Amino acid sequence: MSTAETVRDEAVREGSVHDGAVREGSVHDGAVRERTTSGRRAAAPWHADPYVRALHAGRGPLFLRRADGWMLPLDVERWCADADAADRTVLRRCQGPILDIGCGPGRLVAALALHGRPCLGIDVSQAAVARTVRAGGPALCRSVFEPLPGEGRWGTALLIDGNIGIGGDPHALLARVAQLMAPDGLLIVETAAADVDERVRVRVDDGRGDAGTAFPWARVGVRALLHHAHAAGWSPVEQWTARDRDFVSLRRTPPLPRPTTER
Repeated sequence: MSTAETVRDEAVREGSVHDGAVREGSVHDGAVRERTTSGRRAAAPWHADPYVRALHAGRGPLFLRRADGWMLPLDVERWCADADAADRTVLRRCQGPILDIGCGPGRLVAALALHGRPCLGIDVSQAAVARTVRAGGPALCRSVFEPLPGEGRWGTALLIDGNIGIGGDPHALLARVAQLMAPDGLLIVETAAADVDERVRVRVDDGRGDAGTAFPWARVGVRALLHHAHAAGWSPVEQWTARDRDFVSLRRTPPLPRPTTER
C-alpha cells in the first residue's frame, strides 16, 4: 500500500474524510463541522465576521492589526484566485502526499488535486474549508496542533502566506510539523520579506472598524526562520524568491552517528 493510500485510509478510519477525499477531493460533511476542543476554541478569531465576509466576497480589504494600530494587509484576492506563478514554484517542489497547513480558501490544494496529487488542506476556519472543498480540494476544519490523519507520513508540508506565524511560536510550530512528516519529508515555508522576528497579538480587521478578538501571531523573515529551524532540528535545503515572495525549503536534520567505543 502506498503512503498516499495509507494517509487516505487513516482519514477514513477517523471518520473525518470521506473515502477517496485525498484522491478525489470530496470531503465528508463532518470534515467542515465545528469541533469543540480547546484548540478549536483558541482558533475562534478566524471565525470573525470580517474574515468570513472577505472569503465569501473573494476580496478585502482585510488586515492583521496589532494593539499599537499597525496593520498588515492580507492579500485576500490572491488567496481566493487560482495558484499563480510564485505558487507554482512551490507546487513543483512538492513530493509525496502534501499537507497544506492553514490552507485558507484552498488555491494550492485545489491546484494539487486538479493534477491528481495526493493532498490535504487543514484550516481552523469553516468558511475557508468550505471554499476549499467547493474548489475541488480535500480539506479538514482542524488545527495543526490537533490530531491529524497520516501523522509521521506526510511527504511535504506547506506553511505559505505567512503561516509560519500560526500560534505565535515558530519553534513550537516547527516542532509540531516535524511530528507530521515522513523521515525524509520536505517543509516549504514562505517568510516575511522584511528581516523580522516578532511575536505579537493581532486581530483580524477590515479597516472599517470591524475587528475580531485578539490572538497570537508571529512574523518571521528568512534569517529568523533559519534560526528557529536550526533550534527545532531542521536544515535548509533551498531558498528562492518568486514575484517578490520569499520561500525556504527544509528537511529534518539527520541525527549525528553514535560514537563507537573501542574495546
